[in-house]
Amino acid sequence: MNRSVFNLSGREALVTGASGYLGREICLALARAGAHVLVNARTASACADLLAEIEDSGLCASAAPFDITDEASVADFVASRENKPLHILVNNAYSGDGGTIATASSDAFRKALEIGLVSPHHLFRSLLAQLRMGRKEAGDASVINIASMYGLVSPDLRNYQTAESSNPPFYGAAKAALVQYTRYAACEFGPEGIRVNALAPGPFPAPEVQQSAGEFIHALEARVPLGRIGKAHEIGGPVAFLASSAATFVTGAVLPVDGGWTCW
Repeated sequence: MNRSVFNLSGREALVTGASGYLGREICLALARAGAHVLVNARTASACADLLAEIEDSGLCASAAPFDITDEASVADFVASRENKPLHILVNNAYSGDGGTIATASSDAFRKALEIGLVSPHHLFRSLLAQLRMGRKEAGDASVINIASMYGLVSPDLRNYQTAESSNPPFYGAAKAALVQYTRYAACEFGPEGIRVNALAPGPFPAPEVQQSAGEFIHALEARVPLGRIGKAHEIGGPVAFLASSAATFVTGAVLPVDGGWTCW
């Protein structure tokens, strides 16, 4: 396949939750493909290290510090762009603790849905005019929602030592909702040429978990058909694919990036 189909030169890409473990690799992958990446985190200081890393590599990025759960902050960001076209939106931000149905509070579900579904919806609506401009300018616009394998299947609680450390039901519920939202959006905006897809990452435990919880990591590896956990950089290629002209006939898809976890 012609490598030019993965070229994102001239494209503007906003990545929320960019300072996190996977967010960083998503930003780097898009920048390496030629996009100008808008690095989002709640504060400018949280954006600074990644922004410097991208710029030091001779690639293009700008800080986009705002809280996606704060509608006033979102409005300020949108206004600051002065109706510039946006070509790629990656809804990646999420935060929350562990838990089980027996231990989780109702408030935990509300917070998970707020950051995992309501905020991506509000951001998408707020940037819709700019995505339409991007579609008109470049012939394509792509929204990529970062869901999870736990939006598709349930975790095996036997892998966790405590309820508080378990992958929580409110996380899976929010990610499952994001998957279905992706399908709705793909159908609604397909006629306009705005593509909406989701990724469902599998086991990508953070470095500190890898260092401190060897037994847990081994349990995860035993569950993965490829026999290992994911490496953070392995999320970048699928995101770049969905963002690029290689995927112009792909919308409403949910792409597992899980080493085969959901094949069992």
